[in-house]
Amino acid sequence: FKSRNKENSESDSATDVTADDPTSSNVRGASALSLISKDSFANPIVETFFESAGSGKEDDISKTLKEEINLLSNTESIKIFLTSMRRKIHRHPELMYQESFTSSTIQSALDELNVSYTTGWAKNTHQDTIPGDGGTGIVAQIGTGEPPCIILRADMDALPIVEATQNIESYKSSIRGKMHACGHDGHVTMLLGAAAVLKQVEGSIHGTVRLMFQPAEEGGAGAKRMVEEGVVEMEPKAQFAFAMHVWPMLPTGTIASRPGPLLAAADSFEIHAMGKGGHAAMPHLTIDPIVAASSLVLNLQSIVSRNMSPLHSGVVSVTQVKAGGDVFNVIPSESIIRGTVRALSTEMLMELRDRVAHVAESTSRMYGCNSTISYSADFYPPTVNDVDLYENFSKDVGAMVSHEGYVRKLNQ
Repeated sequence: FKSRNKENSESDSATDVTADDPTSSNVRGASALSLISKDSFANPIVETFFESAGSGKEDDISKTLKEEINLLSNTESIKIFLTSMRRKIHRHPELMYQESFTSSTIQSALDELNVSYTTGWAKNTHQDTIPGDGGTGIVAQIGTGEPPCIILRADMDALPIVEATQNIESYKSSIRGKMHACGHDGHVTMLLGAAAVLKQVEGSIHGTVRLMFQPAEEGGAGAKRMVEEGVVEMEPKAQFAFAMHVWPMLPTGTIASRPGPLLAAADSFEIHAMGKGGHAAMPHLTIDPIVAASSLVLNLQSIVSRNMSPLHSGVVSVTQVKAGGDVFNVIPSESIIRGTVRALSTEMLMELRDRVAHVAESTSRMYGCNSTISYSADFYPPTVNDVDLYENFSKDVGAMVSHEGYVRKLNQ
């Protein structure tokens, strides 16, 4: 994870890009990057990368390439490009499988950078439960088109949240009820920045860098759709994949990660408890689903504490309880409970799912209710960092970029 202070990130602390700046209303600013000027500005992250990179083991070609990347990354033109791009995307948040503007913006930038790409990735296969056709994903490639191949990935969808961020009026969300609250606008910007720099040194790349712009991360399993559609297996087949995520709990400019399990497997559930409604003055004539739901919420909390080994990690969270309408004196006929389950392995996630279903059924039955439970169409497996790759590569690269000169190790 690389942290970014949402109100005061390094790129956002730059002079605001107004509508008079062509890069704020379109992506024409990308064309300037085909001939990046050498007007360097002070960038401690980039400087730290190259000052600490020398290990004495690199050959002259590698050292020269790093120096060239340093120069290309350290210009006023790319800073303006990244700032305007991130703000443009932040102003136009789009929900999963509906990222048409974002996709078009990325394509225009790639066109200006003369980077080849294909579109139509991540089609929505669950339109019965998730709105949108999908197909907004993009896969670009830089390099020889031959092996070896690595993937650099960024997600691009926003969340259904009203933005209340202060002091960013010039690029605040223009669509009420939608916001880039998870930082995916920053992720897309970082990957486009990588594209701009890598394109300039394409002749020195011995292999292929595949850029994966993924829609529908927020519950739509957009990456799974792209894997199913061949983003990994297409020629040349990818050996490794890398991604970063902004993280507000870390100081700006720091890097944190760990080998092995990093992010938990996750799934969401929805439980319906069906009883018999009636007047609040005559509860004995009803089968009260609110009482059943209240008990169920408490019983679900015992799953992790009493059904899982203390050596394993798991979380069951109830996040929504709904029942009844706007009247005060009617017992409803149904209650709805929504929440999530998480674990650090797929096997444990499946156990938690089974246990939640069992508790829901037995608790509802105890109060005379019937119940149903459904899970999301696609659960998310855990993110597991390859141990050897982390220890022998990722950790060192992260240390070069971090202001601290090392990668903080996240506790499990």
